[in-house]
Amino acid sequence: MATTAHPRSEASPSSHKRAETLAQGYSRTMRVVEIISIVSFLALVSALGFKLWAPALHHPLGVAIAAFLGFLGADLVSGLVHWLADTWGSPDMPVIGAALIRPFRHHHLDPLEITRHDFVETNGANCLISLPVAAGALAISIYGHGSWALYLATFLGSLVAWVMGTNQFHKWSHTAKPPRPVVWLQRIKLVLPADHHAKHHSAPYDRNYCITVGWWNGPLGAIGFFPRLERWITRLTGHLPRADDLQLKEKGLAK
Repeated sequence: MATTAHPRSEASPSSHKRAETLAQGYSRTMRVVEIISIVSFLALVSALGFKLWAPALHHPLGVAIAAFLGFLGADLVSGLVHWLADTWGSPDMPVIGAALIRPFRHHHLDPLEITRHDFVETNGANCLISLPVAAGALAISIYGHGSWALYLATFLGSLVAWVMGTNQFHKWSHTAKPPRPVVWLQRIKLVLPADHHAKHHSAPYDRNYCITVGWWNGPLGAIGFFPRLERWITRLTGHLPRADDLQLKEKGLAK
């Protein structure tokens, strides 16, 4: 079954009501959870960095490669999570709906809303979903298991560190005047460039999902990765991609 066309239109006047509803989904409880998540995440990553520092000095090349692979992994993970949140499920789902799906759906209806988020609202959800991986990386015993354990812990630590930064990079890609160092990093494509990400917010809104740096968008787009995956899931489960948006369209809350 072919992938359905994306019903979103960020310029549609009828989207404002839905955007307001989604904005109200950011509750005080969610904010408290995000603050706790940020503090916990920073504590875990700091402890991991302290743990890895001395052993890393004895294996600098291997650690550098593992850290770079973590960077690449974060970009890929950002695309997969972004695609999942855009394409499947509903903001009304328990826990994951409020924490993950709601912000992405709201962002498509009001792309500039992210520029008005403070540090907590921008980065809290990513810290929350990264906590188990950060804790797992810290739990890895890097002594007596060869350098592979060090590399694995480094890879996972780098992965979650870049995942944590992903929404900040995403925010900067929508910011009219980001800080000058950020503009330079965007120009050399070490953080998500604004013009590259703008393609995701153009019809049919189903490409360039990777938002850490966007390096994976070219290869994934070239092979039609996400449309193929959507068709496979539809054949397997019978569920349509973006079905929640199609229902909203019928209610007049989306194009």
